[in-house]
Amino acid sequence: MSQNPDAIAPHGGQLVNRIATPEQRAEFLSKADFLPQVQLDDRAVSDLEMIAIGAFSPLTGFMNQEDYDRTVTEMRLANGLVWSIPITLSVSEEVASPLKEGGFIRLDNSRGEFIGVLQLTQKYHYDKTREAINVYRTDDVKHPGVQVLYNQGTVHLAGDIWLLQREPHPQFPTYQIDPAVSRQLFKDKGWKTIVGFQTRNPIHRAHEYIQKCALETVDGLFLHPLVGATKEDDIAADVRMRCYEILLEHYYPLDRVTLAINPAAMRYAGPREAIFHALVRKNYGCTHFIVGRDHAGVGDYYGTYDAQYIFDEFAPGELGIVPMKFEHAFYCTRTKQMATSKTSPSRPEERIHLSGTKVREMLRRGELPPPEFSRPEVAAELARAMRIEVSV
Repeated sequence: MSQNPDAIAPHGGQLVNRIATPEQRAEFLSKADFLPQVQLDDRAVSDLEMIAIGAFSPLTGFMNQEDYDRTVTEMRLANGLVWSIPITLSVSEEVASPLKEGGFIRLDNSRGEFIGVLQLTQKYHYDKTREAINVYRTDDVKHPGVQVLYNQGTVHLAGDIWLLQREPHPQFPTYQIDPAVSRQLFKDKGWKTIVGFQTRNPIHRAHEYIQKCALETVDGLFLHPLVGATKEDDIAADVRMRCYEILLEHYYPLDRVTLAINPAAMRYAGPREAIFHALVRKNYGCTHFIVGRDHAGVGDYYGTYDAQYIFDEFAPGELGIVPMKFEHAFYCTRTKQMATSKTSPSRPEERIHLSGTKVREMLRRGELPPPEFSRPEVAAELARAMRIEVSV
């Protein structure tokens, strides 16, 4: 894929910017006490920010009913553009009832701080079960994404948004690289091809292996761990980021890797979310995207490679980003290196790979994962964090 970074079109053709200008911000603040208020949960705050910075281009606000319905049933927006995850603002009947279509709504975070504005164009009801079955492939309330869906309000509020001000991330300000900035950064580095990598888990040897395999064929690697809302038993974002910092310091060519945070919330929608994650990285300027085993999955709700198969449902060029599909990687005790079933002659008993659950159990017992699974420096950091977690 040979193209210039400034020619990598955002999804829909134009990078959205819904951050209020100083004049708009002053006007909104002057009306703050007179606007009806809606309080956002952490996921909605993340969605607001992702829309505003252009990471969810071409969306300029929370979805109207036509976009929502077609996304749920066909993985497309009303205009036919591929889009796989509904981006909606849900409220209760009680909250929605007094809100007037055509008016402005003040959006507050969980601390009651005024952070954004919605110009309400539509209020509509929706079918939660239909969304669960289509998007998550299950209506099981034990699924974390379905659980959030069933607990949210019954009315969607649609309309364009403005983020009052782009604030530095409270934990990772130096890694807050928004799409307009990442695109310029790739251009400045002279990277023509960039592969994005998504994770919500601490990095281990299998991740490192597929990242470096991908890096052999492109100019740059964009490590983009998700730091928005995740389920309670996922490893905390600050721990995951420290693991990346440690690994980059010792094991990666720094001139060919960029580490940045993805402020989005996790949906755990498996195949649908793999498409979504790819489109988001396209907006950040990536030409390629790594899709590994059970991408964005949870439990046993999705097949091992369903998140790869779903890319085949779209015609070449529709997504505008190239998926790089990798088998489950492991350490091969026969060849003494990382490999996959495509490259290793080993039998199952000669392969070392551990689940995240098993690793957490080891760490809680005070045991370090073997070096075949995790770099020693990373394992030590995870153990330190786990000791703190257990003592608390």
